[in-house]
Amino acid sequence: MADFVTEQTTIAATPEEIREVLLDFARYPEWARDLKAVEVLETDDEGRGREVQFRAAGMGRSTSYTLLYDHSDPFKLSWQLVRGDITRKLDGHYAFVPVDGGTDVTYQLEAELILPLPGFVKRRTQTRIMHTALKELKARVEGGE
Repeated sequence: MADFVTEQTTIAATPEEIREVLLDFARYPEWARDLKAVEVLETDDEGRGREVQFRAAGMGRSTSYTLLYDHSDPFKLSWQLVRGDITRKLDGHYAFVPVDGGTDVTYQLEAELILPLPGFVKRRTQTRIMHTALKELKARVEGGE
């Protein structure tokens, strides 16, 4: 059974500026510390990454997974797992809502690992992943690197 988690933060930038950082897949390893390598395997008609392969540090080992991105909604960046070595499901999205002084960014993730883990370990790991992802995204966007 997949676990579903959500976290939200406000970033002092427009949805377009945030999407620009999120769509620059090649630069993820510069600011997302758990990502070791990212390769865009397929792009859409506008040159945006459609199928993207990631290699990350996870649970004391290296893990690889490939995500298929949906760019149809300018206020949401969604993805679905195509394949993964330790995951059965890794589907989610970032949603962007403009607010005074920036954008509320909601990160939702539905994950299911092939390896059975106790519930408290899964929840702690997912919370850490989401919190770190949003914190690193906020720092990258607001830092303007």
